Amino acid sequence: MEYRFLGGSGLQVPVLTFGTATFGGSNEFFKAWGSTQADEATRMVNLCLDAGVNLFDTANTYSDGLSEEILGKAIEGKRDKVLISTKSTFPMSNASGANYQGSGRSQLIKNVEASLKRLNTDYIDIYHMHGFDGNTPVEEVLRGLDDLIQSGKIRYIAASNFSGWHLMKSLSVSERYGWNKYVAHQVYYSLVNREYEWELMPLGVDQKVGALVWSPLAAGMLGGKYRRNQPYPADSRVAQGGSPVPSFAVPDELLYNVVDALDEVAAETGKSVAQVALNWLLQRPTVSSIIIGARNEEQLKQNLAAVGWNLTVDQVKKLDAASEAPTIYPYWHQRGNLKLNPLPKFY
Repeated sequence: MEYRFLGGSGLQVPVLTFGTATFGGSNEFFKAWGSTQADEATRMVNLCLDAGVNLFDTANTYSDGLSEEILGKAIEGKRDKVLISTKSTFPMSNASGANYQGSGRSQLIKNVEASLKRLNTDYIDIYHMHGFDGNTPVEEVLRGLDDLIQSGKIRYIAASNFSGWHLMKSLSVSERYGWNKYVAHQVYYSLVNREYEWELMPLGVDQKVGALVWSPLAAGMLGGKYRRNQPYPADSRVAQGGSPVPSFAVPDELLYNVVDALDEVAAETGKSVAQVALNWLLQRPTVSSIIIGARNEEQLKQNLAAVGWNLTVDQVKKLDAASEAPTIYPYWHQRGNLKLNPLPKFY
């Protein structure tokens, strides 16, 4: 397993992270993702550790905390061997009252304490703000996170689903007061959604913020089952209404053009469509790790085989061309003036 530094931090993480949103399945939305219980979760964690994958990602809202509880049981006796990433900001389904969501100081403390209890651990390795809280001063959020680091309850902080100005303002505030900075940004990025490249990737390069990629297979659309002129598979998250990626985000023609290119490269490499799509991401700038999920052990084994080899330059170019989408302003203007607005060296 390859390990990379998480952004500009000193923490090394595997290039594959195991996402545990499939643990629990306590409501209809998460049932469409999976309903892995403790025994199978333990076997999956052991499979990951055997492959060198020691980072496990969850969130307090995944199945209303059940994902964290199951992960806590699955890593029992292995805490010194694993890294845990979890998140808060969004409300639990049974939450009520005036302070039931957000990233204010009181909510942060309450959420961290609850996650620690569910995970049965004394500390969280990477703690994410699951989204940007526009109602709470950025200074309050970052001071609260810095205090939690000083107390030893969390070790590194990260953002998730921030826009460019959200992240840059947060980094600036941390620098101004000498507080700990976000070292990573958990983002949606895949061959059929490359908007991350427009602003967040250049920001990550410039500010040394590593990307942890969620839904790298676009909610399963790049898993090999979606084909031109065929209905979406009935057992898919998209068909069951459990997709975190809205349908409008992936135009059909773009999807099928990408799948056609993936089929060609898969035939050339002897790898699966999903493995090729994952490997493409691992060659992109700023990507520290990609989060793979699995409903069962066999699916997990298939995803783990996305590493240990690399696509050729020509194969990457083929996938780049197939996945290119129209660029919105001001990025098309900036890309037409590369001398003044240089893009990451990858381009």
